[in-house]
Amino acid sequence: MIAKPVVQLLADLGVTKSHNRPHVSNDYYSESQFRTFKYRPDFPDQFGSFEDAQVHCQRFMTWYNEQHVHSGIGYHTPADVHYGRAEEVRELRGAVLLDTYDLHPERFVRKVPTPAALPTVAWINEPVKEVTNSLN
Repeated sequence: MIAKPVVQLLADLGVTKSHNRPHVSNDYYSESQFRTFKYRPDFPDQFGSFEDAQVHCQRFMTWYNEQHVHSGIGYHTPADVHYGRAEEVRELRGAVLLDTYDLHPERFVRKVPTPAALPTVAWINEPVKEVTNSLN
């Protein structure tokens, strides 16, 4: 019996080596954030140092949380929702939409425009609800 390196054993078993980050199918928020991070125009081909990567990440997270609007939370920023400003922003948007409708109703052929609704709950991994047996 001849020993072989683990890499060779894995290759023989059809396991391929990958440097990609693992896919987490049920964490949509992290996946969305990672994709936004990776495909931003200012994402470098490589970082010059660990400190450069930290600075880039800090700049990205500030933008992502305070400027970038998210469709899943009614086109608000996470900061607006977190700090309770979302409803006020939504009301201001509604006023602007109504003013626009008054000026150009021909642009809105189906209905009077309204801002996107705010979600009531958001989950990363929603807990599984227990099923109770009503026959007992």
